Amino acid sequence: MRRLLAHTLVGLLALGSVPAMAAPKKAAPAKKAPAKAPKEAPKKKAAPPSADNKKKLLERMGGFKWGMSKDEIIATLEKQIAEKYDEQLKDTTDVAKQDRIRKDKKTELGRVKSTYVEFADAKPSPWDVSIIEGEFAHGTDEAMMERWENEGGKNNRRFFLFYQGKLWKMYISLDVSILPEDKKNFESFVGVMTSQFGPGDIGEGTITWSLPEAQVRATDKLKTYDAIGFSLEDPNMQKDVLATRETHKKPEKGTSSVINAVVDKDGTDHPDVKANGGAVDAVINANGGKGPKK
Repeated sequence: MRRLLAHTLVGLLALGSVPAMAAPKKAAPAKKAPAKAPKEAPKKKAAPPSADNKKKLLERMGGFKWGMSKDEIIATLEKQIAEKYDEQLKDTTDVAKQDRIRKDKKTELGRVKSTYVEFADAKPSPWDVSIIEGEFAHGTDEAMMERWENEGGKNNRRFFLFYQGKLWKMYISLDVSILPEDKKNFESFVGVMTSQFGPGDIGEGTITWSLPEAQVRATDKLKTYDAIGFSLEDPNMQKDVLATRETHKKPEKGTSSVINAVVDKDGTDHPDVKANGGAVDAVINANGGKGPKK
């Protein structure tokens, strides 16, 4: 009997009368994690300026030295201005013209002296909104003096910036007003500066060249002032100036303590409806169940 039952089952399986067991379902493939965006490669620093480019950059010092006092700079300017006007005096024998040249010489030096300003306190200055905004700070023992350097038909300006009475920075406004409008862009700015002084580290609107003698930075001011800002800083004094500015930095203005005490900043100071339910019911009942009269 058993043998007969076994033969019958084998026959049924062979004929397909008994359904085969379903194969186990394959697990769904795991979702792949989204690919991480490739990290932006750090910008490669430019190679140090060549000897020739270094010479060109340092020529922008204009014969001045870091640490000079206001009086020492005026004495140097007096010599430079005298040399310029002496050449004009040699070119003429007209007495009236010579007197006029001597007068111009005296006027130019006097004008430079009159531009000296100290940023001793927080009092606003007209220079706060100018081509040198951001190049100095108030209340940090900083000062400034400037001179027009009109050469070759260009109205360039040199700003002398002092810290504790010593020259630590010069900012030169290079006049490029003759450029056509379609050339007043950052690409043109980079092209001109690179062709003149070699590759530098490009930042947001700036190119920087690092030298042991000076930290040199060109700033794109083409659209705002028809100029290129060219600054040179003493690397040694720079650290002291920035540290002093940080110490005297004003704290950011926040909401007053009175307002903070009243305002529910985290959204937790809400009226307790349940706790005040009795008071609400009392008002409704007092008005005949119709709520308060308007």
